[in-house]
Amino acid sequence: MVIGLDASRAFVAKRSGTENYSYQLLRAMIAAGSTYTFVVYTRGEVAPPKDFVRKNVRFREIGWPRLWTQGGLALASWRDTLDVLFIPAHTLPVLRRPKLPTVVTIHGLEYEYLPEHYRFPQKIYLTWSTRYAVRFATTLIAVSQFTKKELVKRLRADENTISVVHEGVDAEVYSKSYNDKEKSIALEALGVLKPYVLFVGVVQPRKNLVRLIKAFSQLTGSIPVNLSLVIAGNLGWMYRKILAAPKKYGVKDRVKFVGFVDEKQLPILMQEAEILVQPSLTEGFGLPVLEAMAAGTPVVVAKAGALPEVVGRAGILVDPLSVDDLAQGMAKILVSQTLRNHLRERGLSWCRRFSWKRAADETLGVLRDAAEKSKQ
Repeated sequence: MVIGLDASRAFVAKRSGTENYSYQLLRAMIAAGSTYTFVVYTRGEVAPPKDFVRKNVRFREIGWPRLWTQGGLALASWRDTLDVLFIPAHTLPVLRRPKLPTVVTIHGLEYEYLPEHYRFPQKIYLTWSTRYAVRFATTLIAVSQFTKKELVKRLRADENTISVVHEGVDAEVYSKSYNDKEKSIALEALGVLKPYVLFVGVVQPRKNLVRLIKAFSQLTGSIPVNLSLVIAGNLGWMYRKILAAPKKYGVKDRVKFVGFVDEKQLPILMQEAEILVQPSLTEGFGLPVLEAMAAGTPVVVAKAGALPEVVGRAGILVDPLSVDDLAQGMAKILVSQTLRNHLRERGLSWCRRFSWKRAADETLGVLRDAAEKSKQ
């Protein structure tokens, strides 16, 4: 079977969200799929990482600076003889080869019910591309049961065409041991001092960071006075109120925006944190939660979107609309070493259920079924 892979997002310099999903999943699929031929479509010239260099893998450079999917990838679907085309994030080429089986991953429908948190062009394109994929893809992959239910409920997708494949976590990377010097160098490079509470993700309204900062400002009592809040992630959109929030709530000197953190520093930043907080108003999945668990760090997450599904009983769940609940959830862990140890052990056990190998095996199965379905 010849599988076409849309790798347009996989090799960007600063991967987060769907870019990280694309890279990790495609790498694991290639490792697991020795009996298949993979045609990897890249956005411009890419030096393939060694994990991607195999006899059964062919790279195809698509140099279109614009309309990469709707022009370049569509044309490639006619030029190359594929049995199935896999799109790791929402956007299916319209003018693709007729009857070519397609599988598209849908990561979430946040733009549908939080429209005020998305810019106009972005929302229009996400709405159109997702609805088109729901209608015309052979099979959809949802990254959570929550996302599948939303697809059926909001976009009237046929549940029989949707397979749920959870994302994975590279537990070995996040549980790797570091010596004190390595930890010190990494934290110093980021300008981070211990102890700290950590958030990881793009800085944008849906992440609920203004409430998080306000909740952090309310931590008192036996909480260390030098505790800081570290926000790690690229600036996304509509972030001015977020950047202004530390000053507004009197914690300007205790909140640090460190920007994007690369894959070499992130495991250390995770391991050294007191807790990781994920207060999002909704998430289609929420990978940083699993990464923190693999790092042995307790998590506080919102009772919203797919986050309860991802965290199970291995973290503290809070109401994302309640500043008090956010503050209390953080305080519970910060003041109790017993609870920290308990959640650490639960998290390490729970995150073993999620691996990129498992995700790759299940995704290859979906692709195989889609290709077979087209022959019937």
